[in-house]
Amino acid sequence: MMNPDKPVWLITGCSTGFGRELAKLVLARGWRAVVTARDPSKLADIAQGHEGRVLVLPLDVRRRTQIDEVVAQARLKFGQIDVLVNNAGYGYLAAIEEGEDADVRAMFETNVFGLIEMTKAVLPVMRTQRSGLIVNVSSIGGLTSFAATGYYHGTKYAVEGISESLAIEVKPLGIDVLIVEPGPFRTNWAGPSIKQSATRIDDYAGTAGERRKQTAARSGTQAGDPVRGAQAIVDAALSDAPPLRLLLGKAALELARKKLDAMRADFDRWESTTLGADFPSATS
Repeated sequence: MMNPDKPVWLITGCSTGFGRELAKLVLARGWRAVVTARDPSKLADIAQGHEGRVLVLPLDVRRRTQIDEVVAQARLKFGQIDVLVNNAGYGYLAAIEEGEDADVRAMFETNVFGLIEMTKAVLPVMRTQRSGLIVNVSSIGGLTSFAATGYYHGTKYAVEGISESLAIEVKPLGIDVLIVEPGPFRTNWAGPSIKQSATRIDDYAGTAGERRKQTAARSGTQAGDPVRGAQAIVDAALSDAPPLRLLLGKAALELARKKLDAMRADFDRWESTTLGADFPSATS
């Protein structure tokens, strides 16, 4: 669990969205923070007035040398890392057939392998402390899928699976894992941060193509409030027993329940076929 006594938060992707709002909340509480972004000049306003309690550093999570430097600087200045927030990431719109290999691999490098490398770099610190909290920002798209975002879902489903195993492995060491699953929030995800394939195939106009249009149309009007979402993450971090999963927003809750219902319906409908796949019982 998180050390509640002036904890040190290390947050990736702080230039916009949840990372920015979390950094501001953490510092406003009087806690300490390592605030990172690929362009640290975008973080000057966050750090202003919090000198001595904040460390602003450049970080591209695809670069292991930068990751190692951030962790080293955090330990040098604060002596500990109590919360790691793996927030850096972005989306990509394309039907599966439209996906362009270099762009898909680049997104996996950031959303999945960057998260893994950050976690592996921080875990030795938390293991030594025998305390810590790792917050992996996933998405409702880590639980359920839509047209046009299949590759993005692939990165977030990976984060979910990795996080579940990690939680089992580190729990005995005093370390908790929190998977955050936001629904549609008023961040840059669907706006300036989103990437799209240049390839467009007419046969997917009514599915992936329509979703591209809807995503653009909704940008800036989503129901989710990043400030309230960040506060929810802080509230979970302060809990003596943080949940493994924290859904954010009404849409996320509704979509998650719908997915659970659909899965259960399939499992129940095909139960006899499923059970018939085992060797016959010796007593039957």
